[in-house]
Amino acid sequence: MHICSKCVLPDTFPTIDFDDHGVCNQCRSFKGDEHQEELRREYRDKFVRLVEQHRGKGEYDVLMAYSGGKDSSYTLDIFKNHFNLRVLAVTFDNGFVSPYALKNIRVVTDRLGIDHIIFKPSFDILKKVFLISLSGNLYSKKTLERASTICTSCISFVKFITLKMALEKEISFIGYGWSPGQAPIQSSVMKTSPAFVKAAQKAIYEPLYKQLGDQVKPYFLSDGCFQAQDRFPYNIHPLAFLDYDEDNIYKRIQEWGWEPPSDTDSNSTNCLMNAFANQVHLKQFGFHPYAFEMAGLVRMGVLPREEALKRLNEPGNEKTIQDVKKRLGLT
Repeated sequence: MHICSKCVLPDTFPTIDFDDHGVCNQCRSFKGDEHQEELRREYRDKFVRLVEQHRGKGEYDVLMAYSGGKDSSYTLDIFKNHFNLRVLAVTFDNGFVSPYALKNIRVVTDRLGIDHIIFKPSFDILKKVFLISLSGNLYSKKTLERASTICTSCISFVKFITLKMALEKEISFIGYGWSPGQAPIQSSVMKTSPAFVKAAQKAIYEPLYKQLGDQVKPYFLSDGCFQAQDRFPYNIHPLAFLDYDEDNIYKRIQEWGWEPPSDTDSNSTNCLMNAFANQVHLKQFGFHPYAFEMAGLVRMGVLPREEALKRLNEPGNEKTIQDVKKRLGLT
């Protein structure tokens, strides 16, 4: 396998090509630190202006999709203590949340004084969704450049459940704890478009509905939701336009009682299923589902290339993987 000489993208990554120096097209199109800083300033200022317009309009200012991981815990703190927003946190329990993450969720929300909801669908439904996702052919290949099929199913549930809840409660912002490598700065402050959401939901909902029918309906937006077009919220992932330093993040959240889990893989601080999902993706597509994120972090200079390669090459805990397979009925 050939790997980009600057980042960590392999030659198995879709649409990749290399120049004579072994540099991939993603790195060649990267415009550099100065351009990134201009974009960060632009979107940071944009969010500050929006906060001034929307703060206090409803019972809550932001609905935070809170996984209990390091980045979402830090983002929770940013919304509460940096931007002075009234936050409602919602955790999607996929049946594989680490016990350490559940403890972190409880401790951090208590210490920060944040209202919190756990949304836990029937595990029978989730199990069927995850088993269907193992095929690798459920969604478009473009979708799978940045996440495994299992994770795509999971995060789709999160996105549509939080959007549905934000519309019901008339909350102006939905917050995500995505790292700068997961999503570009240009999407860090984005007004949700009903037409775009409807198309995105269709791409996820229809493949699941074909196999599971009405069982999946409660987790997606009904036609009535799209009639409230003026109330569609903004999606915000502030780690894209703020300084991102993992050492500082760990230091800050540990002040609130957050502790690193010992039962997850090197690319997750909240989900037990992640290592299994990565393993399946690697076998099906020949590249790690975190390669895109790690490459972005390397390109931005916030993660050494050696560390990124280490995380991508580190095998998941085999006992945890076997436990996940057993719970899914695969052993």
